[in-house]
Amino acid sequence: MLRNMLCLVVVAVVCTGCVNIHANKNCTMSKAECQKVCLKECPKMLKHVVLFKFKEGTTPEKIKEVEQAFASLPGKIDVIKGFEAGTNVSVENHSEGFTHCFVVSFSSEADRDAYLVHPAHKEFGKSLGGCIDKILVVDYWNR
Repeated sequence: MLRNMLCLVVVAVVCTGCVNIHANKNCTMSKAECQKVCLKECPKMLKHVVLFKFKEGTTPEKIKEVEQAFASLPGKIDVIKGFEAGTNVSVENHSEGFTHCFVVSFSSEADRDAYLVHPAHKEFGKSLGGCIDKILVVDYWNR
């Protein structure tokens, strides 16, 4: 019982985007039970997905600089409620050259809109320095 309560608390705390916490070794609930709890307990979040395709010849140092600059935005823009980033590892070969994915979470469309015009976000865009070939952006509400 105590382990299930602990699991519920962990779900409520880390579930801002309904991440799967089933990997928590103290959780005795099944994966399906954890997902049901998450659907009930997690706030609805607006996900802002950004994919980057870097120009041919962009150095690894420049790519690292872009990754770090994007990752610094949550510390500068308080309406950001969550941030994730990663590089493509798909084996399906449908990435069209997009290698980097960033997911920024917001509580509302108004918060997302404030982020878009925030000076730190504008400065980040300018810092890309012509190294981006294409950007793909998709926003959605998590379920």
